[in-house]
Amino acid sequence: MAFEPLHSERLEIRRPQLDDVDAVFARRNDPEVAELQAWETPYPRDRVEELVADSAGHDDPPIDQWWMLTVVSEAGIVGDLALRLHWDGRAAEVGYTFDRAKWGKGYASEALHRLIEWLFDEQEVTRVAAQLHPDNIRSARVLERCGFDFEGHTRNSFWVGDENSDDLLYGLTPDRWDEWNQRPTGPPEVLEWVEPDPQKLRALVNLTLHHSQKRFVSPIAVSLAQAGFPPTYDGDAPEVPWPRVIVADGVQVGFVMMAEPSAERPDASLWRLSVDRNHQGRGIGKRTVQMAIEQAKVWGAPGIEVSWVPGVGSPEPLYRACGFEPTGEILDDLEIVGRLGF
Repeated sequence: MAFEPLHSERLEIRRPQLDDVDAVFARRNDPEVAELQAWETPYPRDRVEELVADSAGHDDPPIDQWWMLTVVSEAGIVGDLALRLHWDGRAAEVGYTFDRAKWGKGYASEALHRLIEWLFDEQEVTRVAAQLHPDNIRSARVLERCGFDFEGHTRNSFWVGDENSDDLLYGLTPDRWDEWNQRPTGPPEVLEWVEPDPQKLRALVNLTLHHSQKRFVSPIAVSLAQAGFPPTYDGDAPEVPWPRVIVADGVQVGFVMMAEPSAERPDASLWRLSVDRNHQGRGIGKRTVQMAIEQAKVWGAPGIEVSWVPGVGSPEPLYRACGFEPTGEILDDLEIVGRLGF
């Protein structure tokens, strides 16, 4: 049965046509798009013509061969998806490439979500996998928004020309897909902070971020250890940790730890903030930062500080939106210190 176009809210996913060549050629030769991808530039036009013609020549996905699909919005072609079925069509591997001008609009996540839905519901595959360069954070975020689990990091496992790199492995199964789509997505009615409960610590430390976010925030277990054995400030006065569990509608969903103001350090500090990946996108992070600001005021602090590591996926936009501004101080040659004065 021939592949029928798939539709999402903004996109159509269809078999490629011969007049798609110009768009694919431009995309494959864009240095920013090609960076960290599985091809070298310049990418010859004849190879693009061959790629498009080969994919257009199949009515449905071939087995053990990459097949390209074109993604179209009202404004025209925005990118492509790649699909490879194996194990006699029982499992799939996916990829995606989108025009640089269309990044940041959610097209890749929307298109991939629709393709996965088709693979699980209509093709009944048992697994969808993806591989990517460890530095390709934008690509990892696309997978994570679709519920993929990080499954491994292989060393020196991929070659592009003479360049050798590691690979990250992501996977998604039907059970995980159902769990992801059934997670709560709306803002919680009640958001509160409670003291860590010794009887619930195991569940607390099992809360986790997306893999691409772990370079920005220490694990909850480390934060709890530092709450018991606080580091010193300027090598002299110890921090005064104030750890709390974030609870949304009665469910543990994250962790926050502030440092109380002291004579040596009059500002309060938002030391740690972590929201479980299954509860992100619900406005919990922003509300938690606002609660931290109010707590600092309750303590009578003249201001509150926070620090962040810059980069794709950094919490910097959140903190800036809440009013924090860089002070010029850099911690460990890496973290930017921000402050909000009252």
